[in-house]
Amino acid sequence: MEAMNKAKEKMEKVITGLEKEFTTIRAGRASPGVLDKILVDYYGTPTAINAMAAVSVAEARILVISPWDVSSLKLIEKAIMASDIGINPTNDGKSIRIVFPQLTEERRRDLVKQVSTYGENSKVAIRNARRDAVEKFKALKKVSEITEDDLKNYEKEIQKLTDKSIEKIDKVCKDKETEIMTV
Repeated sequence: MEAMNKAKEKMEKVITGLEKEFTTIRAGRASPGVLDKILVDYYGTPTAINAMAAVSVAEARILVISPWDVSSLKLIEKAIMASDIGINPTNDGKSIRIVFPQLTEERRRDLVKQVSTYGENSKVAIRNARRDAVEKFKALKKVSEITEDDLKNYEKEIQKLTDKSIEKIDKVCKDKETEIMTV
């Protein structure tokens, strides 16, 4: 059924989006995903850092950015300093090093709250997808395209899909919280 497939697709996108969002949360470990949201004004075009430089993890808490065009070093450094990641980069003339400090207990708790908020927002999006699908099923029932029994079966099916999706979100959140608290 089309409404079921659309709901499933929306739910998968929500979970994928949540996982991508979690890569941008700085958990004390160096992760190139932290730079994903930072755009550099490169010849008048907003450009992602990973599109103009090689980004690698040198050590557990050190990211090294090696631009292909050395003249863009200052631009990348400026974009990182202007971003909200809260870390000052070090420019050695050939590459930029970003050293991630150890997280304080208070900062870890704040990050866990942030993870929880993202998780709750994702659950709301999942429930909205379920609601939309159920409304479509009811509309089909209203115009007699499906029977009452079909409606009940579709509602049960969409509820199972919703429950599985929420379980996945809970697992992704729990894993991220564990990562934050144990780094």
